[in-house]
Amino acid sequence: MISRFELFVALRYLKARRKQLVISVITIISVLGVAAGVMALIIALAINNGFRGVLERTLLGATAHVTILEKEPGYGIQEWQQLLPRLRALPGVRDAAATLYAPVFISGPLQSEGAILKGVVVGPQSPPPTILQTLKEGSLARLEAESLPGIILGSRLAASTGMMLNAVVTVISPQGELTPFGPRPSYHRFRVVGIFESGFYELDAHWAFTSLQQAQRVLALPDVVNAIELQLEDPHRAREVAEAVERLLPPSLAATTWMEQNRQLLQALRMERIVSVITIGLIELVAALNILITLAMMVMEKSRDIALLMSMGCRREQIRNIFMLQGVIIGAMGSILGLMLGHVLCFLADHYHWIQLEEEIYSIRYLPFEPRWIDSVWVPGAAILVSFLATLYPARAATKVAPAEALRYE
Repeated sequence: MISRFELFVALRYLKARRKQLVISVITIISVLGVAAGVMALIIALAINNGFRGVLERTLLGATAHVTILEKEPGYGIQEWQQLLPRLRALPGVRDAAATLYAPVFISGPLQSEGAILKGVVVGPQSPPPTILQTLKEGSLARLEAESLPGIILGSRLAASTGMMLNAVVTVISPQGELTPFGPRPSYHRFRVVGIFESGFYELDAHWAFTSLQQAQRVLALPDVVNAIELQLEDPHRAREVAEAVERLLPPSLAATTWMEQNRQLLQALRMERIVSVITIGLIELVAALNILITLAMMVMEKSRDIALLMSMGCRREQIRNIFMLQGVIIGAMGSILGLMLGHVLCFLADHYHWIQLEEEIYSIRYLPFEPRWIDSVWVPGAAILVSFLATLYPARAATKVAPAEALRYE
């Protein structure tokens, strides 16, 4: 148990002017070293959390949490209408929708672009995908209310092809129509009834949505789909729900989760987090080394004071606690300073978009910062623990000071 006497002496030693200026300088460097380590780690973890959070929110808003596909690509899922009610009845499933998607070419006034045409079921019984619930321009209700079939384009795809709202676009299907001379591309005219913007470059630059019936017409397919997408109450329970789904499916179908589909990306973010913790943790080790040197030099400087305290009845455990407290106080001061600076910089960088990114590479416009409270607990806690461990050797050396030897020539 730390007594008020030990805390008083530890604080007095830290604030006192010393004969050797170098000890005071090293003490300040130790505090700044701990602060720099905590600040850097808070910022690095905030970047990792922000990047992962934006990607997850965008992916989960635009893609399914669990997707049912054919194990071997064939003619599509034919019994999809019978499967939907059974899938919607599963615990944790918010909605199930059949979709059909395939690569096509979008021809506009400026140029033609490759795109993914996705057919979705539109109606009161089938809520639209999250990405289409808030359009940048246009209306989802017009998808089937036009003389020409309606299509909704991503904002980047519309810009690159030169298409605007209400414009007529030509969709070219490479699968086309089967003729006696083989398949040939088919051309279909659509009216742009909406433009969406998810903030995720890959989606905005390459995706287009239409009704399921129109997608089947473009691809020259009967009433089949190539995927059934499930939206869950809790996306992080996707594996558990996928196992329950597997038990309902025929042998030709399989369920996959959004985590499996984006495994490489999520694994890269997880590895980046580990590398950041290890690399920036070296700053804490340097700060701990400074604390060890500071306390070791302080023990040498204060050997006479230690001897006097022992002669007056101070126990060796109290001497040890005094020097341990100094190291912990240095770590606590640095941790508080680093925590404050880290959160202030994260707020400013995220609010003012300090770091801009190339959307074609990173899929987002700027680097997001999202500090989390759990990191604000364990990062300074780890810094204080490392600071405490650095005090063990100097504190033990302080208890071995012999009062008679230290005071012999006084």
